[in-house]
Amino acid sequence: MITIDIPDAFTLHLQHLVLDMNGTLALDGTVLAGVHERLQQLRPQLDIYLLTANTHGGGEEAARMLGIEFQLLESGPGGPQKRAFVQSLGPEHVVAVGNGRNDAPMLQRAALGIAVNGPEGMSLAALQAADLYCRDINEALDLLLYPDRLRATWRL
Repeated sequence: MITIDIPDAFTLHLQHLVLDMNGTLALDGTVLAGVHERLQQLRPQLDIYLLTANTHGGGEEAARMLGIEFQLLESGPGGPQKRAFVQSLGPEHVVAVGNGRNDAPMLQRAALGIAVNGPEGMSLAALQAADLYCRDINEALDLLLYPDRLRATWRL
């Protein structure tokens, strides 16, 4: 668990990290540099899930390589499925990271939603649903590794 006290506001008790794959932590199905190392540092503190429709394939292999849990979405709209997954974990303990329109429902439902402008761009819906914006996945993961950065950004 990662506990982050946001001065004059609230305290986050994060137990789960839910990640979108393509455009967030991967480009065309290939995991971006720096992600593996950061997730290795976060694994002792968080249960980490890769939630994907597997557009480019390779999601299961990426999750295995990263040492995180793979969750394949069923065919059909992904947004409601991602929101339901976050809900099932207890949204008050979830940080979700994504870039696409179908990530917006999970970003909005999670205690902390982070929109990233990955190499495939970022949807306006994801940005509007998120609590925070980061330029890339590594910057987003660093907020969890170095909570004072998050504290400074989110304080009242």
